[in-house]
Amino acid sequence: MRDRGIVSGFVVCLTLTLTAATGLAIDAGRLVASHVQVADHAENAARVGAQEITLIRAGLRALDPVKARQAARTYLDVHDLEGDVVVSGRSITVTVRREQPTVLLGLLGISAQRTSASRTATVVAG
Repeated sequence: MRDRGIVSGFVVCLTLTLTAATGLAIDAGRLVASHVQVADHAENAARVGAQEITLIRAGLRALDPVKARQAARTYLDVHDLEGDVVVSGRSITVTVRREQPTVLLGLLGISAQRTSASRTATVVAG
């Protein structure tokens, strides 16, 4: 009769372990999905900015830095995203950041994870 209660402790530990593993799986999946969305938005904003080409008639196809930055910023604003836009020569790089709230990891004090992605679009002559 001395072994009474051992099974209860085992069940409690097993339940906590499975709950933690489930929380990690759910929140990790949501973080990966958020990263894919952030990367997609960064790529789209860079493409929008890269469409602001000037000096086409002169055969140069240069990126208008002011219009390119403004177009990418407008894309980010429309989609309510936080990020940076850098125009350098014939390239535009957009970095998007997002806080992804957690579901079950919030019980452990981790209320959100930050994810970010950078994408570059370059004007190609031709």
